[in-house]
Amino acid sequence: MARIAGISLPLEKKIEYALPYIYGVGHTTSKKILEQTNVDPNKRVKDLSDQEIKRISNALAEKTLEGDLRQTVFRNVKRLKDIKSYRGIRHKLGLPVRGQQTRTNAVTRKGRNIAVGGLKRKLEKT
Repeated sequence: MARIAGISLPLEKKIEYALPYIYGVGHTTSKKILEQTNVDPNKRVKDLSDQEIKRISNALAEKTLEGDLRQTVFRNVKRLKDIKSYRGIRHKLGLPVRGQQTRTNAVTRKGRNIAVGGLKRKLEKT
């Protein structure tokens, strides 16, 4: 069982695709770290030696990951909300923050549309 940065990595995956399970490590960063530590990206996590795991852990120790990174992001968003900047207001309202349109295609941030009236038809029989 390989634990790196406090996260248990899936044993059956290649290390190149298992490292992004750590918050703050993407695919590009994963490739760079494996190149830096001379670990074969095609090796499965279960096949890694203790020495290779230690080298990867040491390389990741230099980066801000997991809890510290989450706190930093949370504090940055909170600061934007506190100073009532445009971006902070968008965060608070749950709308797209980076200039995307909201007339259509904002379902991820806004949620599904709720129709107001109009859909309920009352059939009156006289």
